[in-house]
Amino acid sequence: MLRMPVLLVEINGVNIEDTFAECFTSAYTRLLITAVNEKWARIAATQATGYGTSMIGCTAEAGIEAFLDESQTPDKRPGYVIQLWTSKKNMLNELLGRIGQCVLTSPTAAVFNWCESTEKLDAGHKMRFFGDGHQSRGMVGDRVVTKIPIMGGEFVIEKEFGVSKGVAGGNFIILADSIESALAAAESAVDAIGSVEGVITPFPGGVCASGSKVGSNKYKFMHACTNELYCPTISETVEGSFVKDAKSVLEIVIDGVSEEQVKEATKKGIEAACKIDGVKGITAGNYGGTLGNVHIRLRELF
Repeated sequence: MLRMPVLLVEINGVNIEDTFAECFTSAYTRLLITAVNEKWARIAATQATGYGTSMIGCTAEAGIEAFLDESQTPDKRPGYVIQLWTSKKNMLNELLGRIGQCVLTSPTAAVFNWCESTEKLDAGHKMRFFGDGHQSRGMVGDRVVTKIPIMGGEFVIEKEFGVSKGVAGGNFIILADSIESALAAAESAVDAIGSVEGVITPFPGGVCASGSKVGSNKYKFMHACTNELYCPTISETVEGSFVKDAKSVLEIVIDGVSEEQVKEATKKGIEAACKIDGVKGITAGNYGGTLGNVHIRLRELF
């Protein structure tokens, strides 16, 4: 942590620190998963985005972006837009694995490309082999799809999926006087961020309780470790602790299709969090430029 805390401004009496969230560019794709009703669309989307909180340990960061009703989808069924974030090199395997294991197996599910990009991956074309020769080509509106016979009926998957570049690792940190107030603020922030198109909050319920730092002070084999400067239970024993006056600290991490949308989500999330009683401060995670070259400065948001 190579920065000195400086008071910037107050929102509803909450101190906003003059610092920046250190983000990085990454490849992403967006998928639309539809099903016979909202329940089964949500189940498929939830399964497909599992084990997707952080690229530190997961093969991808993943999350549900938005719900679309029947009037907004190619097959006139309800669906959920999801995002997957990983390296461009790994994206095709990620698509094949998550679609093949989590969407193909979900009753009545279908999946369409929802990422506008000139660069395409032929995940749907490769999935045809599951049909063992019984698959067929078809159209849903103007979209080329593969139709695979399955025991539950027919699985429809678009032939190609776009891949593009966005901004991952947007974040802000909530300092509060109790876990109850910290959690209420985090939940309020996640709800507000949900109104911004093109972003996800990949951690459980959108909230990260175990914010980390790059590398380790003690163990060379660790790529990331607990961020002790933000751990309230050891604030009295850790030199330079940033949270001596806080009892609970939670982090919101944001991935978005553009820097502008991550900025908008950060602003809306912070404003919502600052409305909750017991919130004492807002800051952001940065690592002296060692993580990424996209810096979202809190002062520019307000």
